Amino acid sequence: MPSYGIGASVLRKEDDRFLRGRGEYVADVRLAGMREVAFVRSPVAHARLQQVCVPEEFRSSVYTAKDLIAVRPIVSAPTLKGFKSSSEPILAVGKLRFVGEIVAMCVASSRAEAEDIAAAVTLEFDELPVATDALAACEIGAPLVHEEWGDNIFVEFRHEGPIEEAARSATIKVSRRIRTSRHCMVPIEGRGVIAYRDARLRQLTLITSTQFPHSVQTGLCECLGLDHGQIRVISPDVGGGFGYKGLLCREEVALAWLARQVDYPVRWLEDRREHLTANANCREHHYQIDGYATADGKLIAIDCVAHVDAGAYSCYPISSALEAAQIASLLPGPYIMSAYRCRSSAVATNKCPILPYRGVARTGVCLAIESIMDAIAREAGLEPHEVRLRNMVRPEQMPFDNIVGKHFDSGDHPECLRRAVAAIGLEAVRERQRHPAQDGRLIGVGICFFVEQGAMGTSVLASWGRPMVPGYEQANMKLTPDGEIEIHVGTHSHGQGHETTYAQVAHEILGVEFDQIRVVQGDTLYTPYSTSTWGSRSMVHGGGAVATASRLLAKRAARIGAWLMQANETEARVAGGKVMAGNSSITLREVARAWYLQPQMLPPEIDTGGLEVTAGYRATRDSGTFTYAAHAAAVAVDPATGAIEILDYVVVEDGGTLVNPMIVDGQIRGGTAQGIGTCLYEATPFDARGQPLATTLQDYLLPSAPDVPDIKVLHMLTPSPYTEFGIKGLGEGGAVGPPAAIVSAVNDALRPFRIEIHDLPLTPQRIVAALDGAKQQAEGPRRG
Repeated sequence: MPSYGIGASVLRKEDDRFLRGRGEYVADVRLAGMREVAFVRSPVAHARLQQVCVPEEFRSSVYTAKDLIAVRPIVSAPTLKGFKSSSEPILAVGKLRFVGEIVAMCVASSRAEAEDIAAAVTLEFDELPVATDALAACEIGAPLVHEEWGDNIFVEFRHEGPIEEAARSATIKVSRRIRTSRHCMVPIEGRGVIAYRDARLRQLTLITSTQFPHSVQTGLCECLGLDHGQIRVISPDVGGGFGYKGLLCREEVALAWLARQVDYPVRWLEDRREHLTANANCREHHYQIDGYATADGKLIAIDCVAHVDAGAYSCYPISSALEAAQIASLLPGPYIMSAYRCRSSAVATNKCPILPYRGVARTGVCLAIESIMDAIAREAGLEPHEVRLRNMVRPEQMPFDNIVGKHFDSGDHPECLRRAVAAIGLEAVRERQRHPAQDGRLIGVGICFFVEQGAMGTSVLASWGRPMVPGYEQANMKLTPDGEIEIHVGTHSHGQGHETTYAQVAHEILGVEFDQIRVVQGDTLYTPYSTSTWGSRSMVHGGGAVATASRLLAKRAARIGAWLMQANETEARVAGGKVMAGNSSITLREVARAWYLQPQMLPPEIDTGGLEVTAGYRATRDSGTFTYAAHAAAVAVDPATGAIEILDYVVVEDGGTLVNPMIVDGQIRGGTAQGIGTCLYEATPFDARGQPLATTLQDYLLPSAPDVPDIKVLHMLTPSPYTEFGIKGLGEGGAVGPPAAIVSAVNDALRPFRIEIHDLPLTPQRIVAALDGAKQQAEGPRRG
């Protein structure tokens, strides 16, 4: 018999409808009388808005900030020391702070007509000096995005350590400046919102493509002054999110307000230009990082000053503080050191706000610390992986608290790294390097290692000042009259396969036929309140809740089944979809039919609470699980063109107990493809006036199938001691490692020229420029 429980590579339940084109996304929803919305957006990055000029014939179809007088702005104000709050109006008023900021909302019977109306609306404004660079925005006299602040710093995080003595004692001292490009998360489905009033339920209903149904509900309550019971949020199938759909956006508030003013449903579907220019930016970091080590490569200290370009506003529930906070707390990574100092600032600029993206801050942090480890290896004359091995936590030290208090719960970091080195064939690559290729290309090999903190709970996130802090994740479960299992969860899948993996957990405990288990998600009316899906938390916390509810339901069913069999209740247990006691058994379907349809078969005094339960789950220690991985890459670099080919790519990861290894492999390979894009292709540049220059997918480069190699994924399985079944969160790790591994490999290939490149994206132009610079330096000044 095939296995469907934990550890089985079960085909995803969701894929049948997706592959047949039967998924239901926001754009698929059709409601009677529905009208379309288009937005007027700011054409400039910084200006005083004087007037919105609406032609008289369109007056009844256009709404501006003057109409939304009762709507509160979106305020992301985490209770963090020194955090400067940014009040984000739903429709701009007084000032324009980035290109694409929404100014007016236009309604018509079709999107084309709504766009024509938007094109007829004009804006009168006085342009202001623009802050486009995070470092320049920190200087005295820089243009101020929010004048009332007095500077452009959202918040600064500091970790102070006794760095001076460590620096003086170090034999090896290395320094690197690293800049990562601003770029976009690009799910196949953009944002989309439908809003209408449900007269029967007396609720304002929002159908929106979001990872955060309940958080959107809470945010709408705050902006519209409504109670939670007055708002229903439905999130149908979501075509990817990666963090992009993990917030409350202005468009959701605007349409929710509009639906309360009109007698018809309204819809907005994001186009790709809106997506790229105004809504989806992320990951623009700058690092000045110094490393100190002994002559034999033992790390002594790290000192870093980091800046994050956070854009004009901090998005709800929290965005501007998140990247900077993560840099300060994650930079030490997996390595042991005696001293650490970091100052990390979130800086306001006249760009659209940054949002969390898969592997929040970790991608840049991994690149920064791994570049230092490579630099130490060069100075010490050691293989890069040897330096890492000398500085890792040993398995016998687990669990281990690192220098910033991150609690590594379990694992064998050195073995993971050794397996990656073996799988990439380091010795064979080194031999190949000793014999120049006939085509002139340069061969390099690189490696990186990182830990992925996921599934953080109350003990960590309460200090972040989030408006909604995760506590017990809940699951509602019922045994239906036909003996099927229906699971209601507050988390929401945007591609992770929750309909499958949650069903696997229930099947593991109850043994009900796999195709008779249904998972309901994405509707605040029918699911328990949840902070939802982010930070690699759903399988740990949501899966734990499903397991807890399954056991509670089994206990109730066992009591009924024991009575029906006239068996001893203490001997009754549920397994294989049956209640068993001794040599007797009865199916859960028979139990359900007795409870729902034939109650006369049960004694009046039996009180089980019914066959529907709600249970909460919280990990034994909710400081987070720590998945870890090594990425290794072999590359070929053409010195004439700067072109990079990834010859081989290996990932060795330890995600604890894997509920569905096939889905895990998909997560890792998909994340790695995104990481390759981050490293080699993706960038959202701005000109000096704050105009975004990559506004279509002709300008914004994404990796395509030929750019992604056959990624080898190898697993280690060290269960977490703190979670149900030993599950760890691992959804983001694939995207973290590629930039560090590929940059390491490219710099290894370029080593004969004594040059290194660390800025992203690692384009052919950057490589050719670096090689030309090295050539000119070698030739020296010309005479004559």
